[in-house]
Amino acid sequence: MLKMVHHFFILAIENTDKMRVVKQRVSQASVTVKGEKFSEIGIGMLILVGIEDSDNQKDIDWLANKIFQLRIFDDEQGVMNLSIKDVDGDILIVSQFTLHASTKKGNRPSYIRASKPDFAIPMYEKFVTAIETASAKKPRTGKFGAMMDVALVNDGPVTIIIDTKHKDF
Repeated sequence: MLKMVHHFFILAIENTDKMRVVKQRVSQASVTVKGEKFSEIGIGMLILVGIEDSDNQKDIDWLANKIFQLRIFDDEQGVMNLSIKDVDGDILIVSQFTLHASTKKGNRPSYIRASKPDFAIPMYEKFVTAIETASAKKPRTGKFGAMMDVALVNDGPVTIIIDTKHKDF
């Protein structure tokens, strides 16, 4: 929004970070909690998801659809032209509040924009359900709030960051 103030233009930028995911194409991925394998997948996607208080069901639905429409898997000619559905890939979803880290001040990141568990857990569960609905396949998950060891073999490597900040409904 541009606003004229004493013949100067001031650009007002609304700070509206939203639900954010880091999507990685993997040949395998797993989550270990307290030394025990919690979940694992083969070929597919590892999705790290960060949730903040302004997120809503529209954000979840938009992300789920975007995740399944993106063509990041190779076709027979080696061109990224296939979606996760086309390759019948598996999905591993891990909640990661650090995706909303702010590093503007000092050397210790601030996580003030990340949602607290009372909001984040239900939103995370809704996201997992939306992914399952879109894929008709049950995704694997991490353990919300736990200290997890996440291992992956990033295929490509292909890593894509998506947030709902710039979407059009």
